[in-house]
Amino acid sequence: MTLPGGDDDRARSSGDDPSADARAMADAVERLANLWSVAAQEAAVRLSLHQLRALRALERAPESNLTGLAESLDIGLPTASRLCDRLEAAGLLERELHPHRRREVQLRLTVQGRRVLADVARRRAQALTGVLAGMPPADRSALVRGMRAFLGARAETSPPPPETP
Repeated sequence: MTLPGGDDDRARSSGDDPSADARAMADAVERLANLWSVAAQEAAVRLSLHQLRALRALERAPESNLTGLAESLDIGLPTASRLCDRLEAAGLLERELHPHRRREVQLRLTVQGRRVLADVARRRAQALTGVLAGMPPADRSALVRGMRAFLGARAETSPPPPETP
């Protein structure tokens, strides 16, 4: 893989050819995803991608129920239930009856679940910092500006989320 600015002509940004830029970015994203994954796997508790995504979803939406978690992860209820079984057995998640709706079960991160997420976030930040430290400051600034522009363009082209009944 060659990152933009490397020796491979394919990786040089043409400025006029979004498909060539997309290929170069795809290579960079693949390396970043690998860095991200390796950092997560080095945490004290190793989690699958689905388990980590579930914990992150519960961190963003505390006290979700199983249906809400399944929808946020775009998985079926049986899959979400088995995922929660494993996270609960590992001490990362707890299920509690909703205080006002007796038939609803809330999902909450445990203290250990929050620690694991913090550990993964710290390790990922360290790994990313190591790579960014090897870049000249002007390139880091350009990368940040480019990522912000990318996210802005993505937000503008994303369809609105489906309405829930």
